[in-house]
Amino acid sequence: MRTAFDALGANWQGLAPGAEVDDDEVGHRRYRAVFVSDIHLGTAGCQAKALLDFLKHHPSDHLYLVGDIVDGWQLRRRWFWPQAHNDVVQKLLRRARKGCRVVFIPGNHDEFARAFVGHQFGGIEVHQDTVHTTADGRTLWVTHGDYFDGVIQCAKWLAYLGDNAYEFTLKLNRYLNTLRARMGLPYWSLSAYLKHKVKKALNYVTDFEKAVAHEARRRGHDGVVCGHIHHAEMRTIEGTLYCNDGDWVESRTALVEHLDGQLELIYWAGTPTPPATAVATPALQETHA
Repeated sequence: MRTAFDALGANWQGLAPGAEVDDDEVGHRRYRAVFVSDIHLGTAGCQAKALLDFLKHHPSDHLYLVGDIVDGWQLRRRWFWPQAHNDVVQKLLRRARKGCRVVFIPGNHDEFARAFVGHQFGGIEVHQDTVHTTADGRTLWVTHGDYFDGVIQCAKWLAYLGDNAYEFTLKLNRYLNTLRARMGLPYWSLSAYLKHKVKKALNYVTDFEKAVAHEARRRGHDGVVCGHIHHAEMRTIEGTLYCNDGDWVESRTALVEHLDGQLELIYWAGTPTPPATAVATPALQETHA
């Protein structure tokens, strides 16, 4: 899959032809850090235009790309790279050039990029994982999270099979939402609905959250920011802050840090008005569920 990374060549070096994407950030509220993951560039399910709109309205000093930014699994099967996906890459490169620290942490779908850990591409740093310190002094371990997925680690063939089934569900979801839009109904995620209805899927999510939070605690950090399971969440687990920034295939969510260190989980509506809804940093209470 390294060839796929090389195929993006000029884009990652900031030398792609054509006009740059205009950030148009003047007048927008600035954030200290923004965390996004599971964008899945290279797939039809990627909501690139919504992400571009979100980034335009959320300038920051730090931008963390927490894995599965490029979907190497699907690109290996079929090359899919529309202009909107190229615009996302250009937007990220522009952020880096404008002084924002952009950190890319590869996930399982873009694991080919792990061969480039320790390098930079157009000012974008590639790390295995990293630690972010908030304005109020808390340390957050930032990792994609796939190392805590037993299916990925022990039965990768099953993960590939599940990925294909997931892509089919997303395709069906797009048709359903086209009909819903014609009827004036809001966006609705079929796959998220199915996952919440299946008890085993709920147990998987809970076990994943506990495992990631436990490892962050073992490493001596106050919390963790991850992605991987496409389930946006922010809560405390046995005294450790667990933050999952969700995805840009279904939920269109991101985690942001305000200048004072407050964290918010933002659900982006896709337009600047009405404003996005947000979930503030939870109170420090233990959660065992």
